[in-house]
Amino acid sequence: GRAGPRGGRKCLHDPCPPGAPRVSGDPFPPLPSCGWRCESVMAASKPVEAAGGGGGGTGLSRWQLALVLGAPMLLGAGALYLWGRRAARRGGKGASERKTPEGRASPGPCGGGQPDGPGHEEMSPLDRAQAAKNKGNKYFKAGKYEQAIQCYTEAISLCPPEKNLDLSTFYQNRAAAYEQLQKWTEVAQDCTKAVELNPKYVKALFRRAKAHEKLDNKKECLEDVTAVCILEAFQNQQSMLLADKVLKLLGKEKAKEKYKNREPLMPSPQFIKSYFSSFTDDIISQPLLKGEKSDEDKDKEGEASEVKENSGYLRAKQYMEEENYDKIISESTKEIEAKGKYMAEALLLRATFYLLIGNANAAKPDLDQVISMEDANVKLRANALIKRGSMYMQQQQPVSSTQDFNMAADIDPQNADVYHHRGQLKILLDQIEEAVEDFDECIRLRPDSALAQAQKCFALYRQAYTGNNPLPVQVAMKGFEDVIKKFPKCAEGYALYAQALTDQQQFGKADEMYDKCIDLEPDNATTYVHKGLLQLQWKQDLDKGLELISKAIEIDNKCDFAYETMGTIEVQRGNLDKAIEMFNKAINLAKSEMEMAHLYSLCDAAYAQTEVAKKYGLKPPTL
Repeated sequence: GRAGPRGGRKCLHDPCPPGAPRVSGDPFPPLPSCGWRCESVMAASKPVEAAGGGGGGTGLSRWQLALVLGAPMLLGAGALYLWGRRAARRGGKGASERKTPEGRASPGPCGGGQPDGPGHEEMSPLDRAQAAKNKGNKYFKAGKYEQAIQCYTEAISLCPPEKNLDLSTFYQNRAAAYEQLQKWTEVAQDCTKAVELNPKYVKALFRRAKAHEKLDNKKECLEDVTAVCILEAFQNQQSMLLADKVLKLLGKEKAKEKYKNREPLMPSPQFIKSYFSSFTDDIISQPLLKGEKSDEDKDKEGEASEVKENSGYLRAKQYMEEENYDKIISESTKEIEAKGKYMAEALLLRATFYLLIGNANAAKPDLDQVISMEDANVKLRANALIKRGSMYMQQQQPVSSTQDFNMAADIDPQNADVYHHRGQLKILLDQIEEAVEDFDECIRLRPDSALAQAQKCFALYRQAYTGNNPLPVQVAMKGFEDVIKKFPKCAEGYALYAQALTDQQQFGKADEMYDKCIDLEPDNATTYVHKGLLQLQWKQDLDKGLELISKAIEIDNKCDFAYETMGTIEVQRGNLDKAIEMFNKAINLAKSEMEMAHLYSLCDAAYAQTEVAKKYGLKPPTL
């Protein structure tokens, strides 16, 4: 899932470095998974749920956060064909390959059984066609595909045109033979004939989907396999895997093109503040020292026009205090170009804001330069390593990520941030014991680190919960109580506890925890999304859930998690056009190419369903 700067934190508390690829633990979850997905490239701001589902076995088992730590991107058409998941739970067909033609194989030439024997003249055209098909089946099973094609062609020519179902079978069988010869155009053509005669012919639709895949007709492949998934009630793993595959390919293609030309977008002030709050040894986020700034003279727009020194970096810091974030990069650049006194700080500050707006390519050279400046303050270099390590994790380079975090620990072993963020990396890599050790070291260095204590507790909880160990689960739940009692102003502690309570089906208490979060951080849109999803899981209260998610958008119209969640719910309601609109809004707010690819997959899945509904009259069940 899923972490990192975005229009609003996807999960209030994300242990994954922003940008870690998101995964849903359930290939077809019935409600949006807040699992990790690729986010902005930078150090994690808040923790997120670790491996496993949630929901205590209810029908909405993985809505709140399905982090399968360290796994590849979204497994599953997932939030894609959400409404089909319920049917899929009733059981599933095997994933056996559909390679054989239909009908029995019987001896005799193509022309129908025994053409010279008694009674041949009395055979009806349909009987003769069936006999030719049967002979074709025999050739097919013997691997003689050219002869099989001849027999199926004869069956097609003999079959009365009004016998739609028989004729569709003959075309589908001939397509199966063409498939063995890898004649994909012919496969698609014959399957099209079969589907025209029998519009809900699953074998023909799936065979055509595979042919379209080979022909690189991704859109057509997706529509066909979507129809197959619906007709099979999502009970065939083979068709679901093909849907997942083509959706990922489509998403990557579209995101690659779109992301190159995207307009950088600054996250909301609440998000930026939350991000910086995850660092305690970060020089660039500390307030200006007394004497560094001057409030005596501001220009007409109320901007910081003077600081004690003529420094672009110090002006950028003052803009930061004023939440005038759009000025940060340009002022930092002035300091860098002037090779000023604060050049290292300016490089790190500019890199951080490049990461916040989702421009990792611009951020990396700045981070590289700070890291290589041996005469720079060690805390600046360590902070740059943390952020570059998180960027590598987003880009699915865990070895490089781990190296950067380890280097940060080597050069600045007393830096609590290193252990805090490396602990989150270890969670993503499913190295829970090592994560706990890092959180312990962070707490030793910073006993007042509420976030590290909450994350440690959550890591222990996930380990116990996924291992189905009731006693350690109880210990972890008690740990949450201790954390929120010791740090009553830490919103993340309540939020992580709420997730654990939801796992335990203690929905009422989870709701209370989200209310505590809202009291502490009323501008945090993501909390409203999670509370809204809880209403769906707990009370099946769709109206209340949508009201809360709409409130999230009202608070922060850059919260892509809210748009994504709204879109996913609209898919379940059958409002596919509305869903597509919401997904497109989320796409425009995506902070990384991988995140954008995931969102395109959701959007393409919804669009494919609209096309299938038009063509075949297949209407999804709605909430």
